Amino acid sequence: MRTPRTFVAAATLLAACGNAPAGAGAPAPASAAAVEATSPSAAPPPAQQAAGAPAQAPCGALGCLAFDTPAQAFSHVLRSGPRVLAVGESHAQQGAEGVPSATRRFTELFLPALAGRASDLIVELWAADPRCDKEQVARVEGEQRAVTQAQSASNQGEFLALGGEAKRLGVTPHLLVPSCEEYDAIVRAGPDAVTAMLEMIARLTAAKAKALLGREGAAGKMVIAYGGALHNDVAPRPGRERWSFGPELSATTGGKYVELDLIVREFIGDSESWRALPWYPHFDREGHPDKAVLFNPAPGSYALIFPRAEPRAGR
Repeated sequence: MRTPRTFVAAATLLAACGNAPAGAGAPAPASAAAVEATSPSAAPPPAQQAAGAPAQAPCGALGCLAFDTPAQAFSHVLRSGPRVLAVGESHAQQGAEGVPSATRRFTELFLPALAGRASDLIVELWAADPRCDKEQVARVEGEQRAVTQAQSASNQGEFLALGGEAKRLGVTPHLLVPSCEEYDAIVRAGPDAVTAMLEMIARLTAAKAKALLGREGAAGKMVIAYGGALHNDVAPRPGRERWSFGPELSATTGGKYVELDLIVREFIGDSESWRALPWYPHFDREGHPDKAVLFNPAPGSYALIFPRAEPRAGR
């Protein structure tokens, strides 16, 4: 791509690297103008939360609760009033277009509830500085495409729709803007390019969130970070500490940080990377199929598993 501001896909949780569930990378390249102006077309209205107290029931270990609706589970997550809500997802893969993705569900079901409560949304997409060497940018894009090619073609558009809908609701969307030196460093990393990207994503997101939190008049408003379910870890696994902005932003906010992973039930696999997740051995795939299941593995850390969905035609 050779537009003045080129979006490139962020390489996060990549099954190809054996580090995380399949589909946890970021969307494919997109245009900058699209994220600034696009809003979902013909998107169905967000689900209304049931009146009264959320209907919830214990469902096992790790604080498991089963809710009647995802909106009720999301409301439960927000009870602590976080300053930073770090949302991670496992991206849809090719062949899964008939099942609504986590991005689409967040946009339609949860984002409207954050209007007036959140000031900014950091989306895990990159905007290339037009001053950077185009050959270096293209080489990095090539590294990313190699590990995101198995993803659903709809991922890119849904990330753009998320940014556009946030803007419509009064929540300012932001992108990550790597410096030219950072592109050069990724190219020089050679076989370790993906690791360099992971570290850079965490670093840039933390810096952007801290800048937004530190603005005059920002007190009381929430900053949302949306991307793959790896960089938001509040307690990263050993060896992954440099890939996560969770500990830094938790410290910055005095603990007013929430890690929320959004899991589409139909996408859950039986790979080593899925089995390594703390909630996985406690999740009954066939239990509560029509409920939103919420795990709370650690303070400030949640995994929300959506109810089983009816496939949508034409997705």
